[in-house]
Amino acid sequence: MGFQTEFNSVCKFKSEQELFELLEYGRGKMVKSGFRVFPAGQKVIAYTPDNQAIAIVKILASIAEINFQGEEVTQVEMELVRKLSEEEARVQTSLAHEMFFGERTEI
Repeated sequence: MGFQTEFNSVCKFKSEQELFELLEYGRGKMVKSGFRVFPAGQKVIAYTPDNQAIAIVKILASIAEINFQGEEVTQVEMELVRKLSEEEARVQTSLAHEMFFGERTEI
């Protein structure tokens, strides 16, 4: 058991439904496996499940717990600051592929 830190500017959604709720309602949460620490109060770039930059979000809370199935999970609550413009999304996606996701794409 241990905490994995997420102190970078990436907030990657694994679920299309969680991302849809954030974009539709302006607030949402995502559930990540394992105990993690997200930077509450900070703004980060949100990415779709297929690694495309989509929005700026503010992390409101990061709650690590053991669920009813005995799994270590972290719930991250956030609010939408704004969606990225097409140009911003293109540049952020390219940078993230090189820095975080391990793939290089052309801008």
